[in-house]
Amino acid sequence: MVEIDPYDPTFVPKKCTALGRFEHEAASVVIARDGRVVVYSGDDERFEYVYKFASERRCDPRARGANISLLDSGTPYVARFDADGTGEWLPLVDGQGPLTEANGFRSRADVLVNTRRAADLLGATEMDRPEDVETDPVNGRVYIVCTNNTRRNWNQIDSANPRGNNRHGHIIELIEDGNPTATRSYWKSFLLCGDPADPDDSVFAASFDPNLISPISCPNNLAFDAWGNMWIATDGQPGTFRRKDGIDAVPTSGDERGFVRMFLSGPHGCEICGPEFAPDYQTLFCAIQHPGERSSLAAPLSSWPDGTIPRPSVMAVWKRTGDPRIGS
Repeated sequence: MVEIDPYDPTFVPKKCTALGRFEHEAASVVIARDGRVVVYSGDDERFEYVYKFASERRCDPRARGANISLLDSGTPYVARFDADGTGEWLPLVDGQGPLTEANGFRSRADVLVNTRRAADLLGATEMDRPEDVETDPVNGRVYIVCTNNTRRNWNQIDSANPRGNNRHGHIIELIEDGNPTATRSYWKSFLLCGDPADPDDSVFAASFDPNLISPISCPNNLAFDAWGNMWIATDGQPGTFRRKDGIDAVPTSGDERGFVRMFLSGPHGCEICGPEFAPDYQTLFCAIQHPGERSSLAAPLSSWPDGTIPRPSVMAVWKRTGDPRIGS
């Protein structure tokens, strides 16, 4: 992870070593009530972990220059999900628990550079490619996206990763114990992705008619609107049930909690990523990555966006009403 200052063209990009070394898919920032900065990250690899970082110092909105160094010092944690629905954030600190010199951890630097091995020794929960980790601004809960893991055998399943040969992925809902800096949490499965028409795909459908729920596979990135609706960008649907990747919307509360509906479909061969709303929540931006993947210039699978050769781009979808309901 690298930090930049978009308001200062002379700022030298700074590597955020204190967040730990692993395959970061996200760095979702939350300001805790006491002013400390919390950064959630997933390690995008099969059987890897979910992490967070809590800064040592507190954010001061009146001292912007001092906030630049907030990510330099603090405590990284890795998540353990227990079968009873509780969870623990395990501190990745040299000298604590098994992270000793005898196991090769002589300093903080050893822990930060060998973060995955440290998490192994602490007994963190191995996940199904945890990618984006985002917080819902309305209910304050944390949502963890697990894209898929076809290498997990049925004898390797656990409560947080309940399916072997997990082609479609799932999303976990986590409640911090009072504060994002807490070391204890509570969790449950929010969405088991798949095709409601396929009896082999155990889809979280609440009490809705399966015929009305959109198939969804390989969740990748999340965004939330001002009303707490979750917007899910996918990456991998062409390889699971042979449909293009897109964005689906699903409420996280109320009578329609868990009601998945497709919002947009991307070009052939693309991945949808980076969903983000404008401040008035009337425009949704997203990135179209690698349209036409697995084809050639001689015989392109896509001609998006302008009818010539396929090119990645950012697109915007907007509406003219202020109605908060999905699809309005």
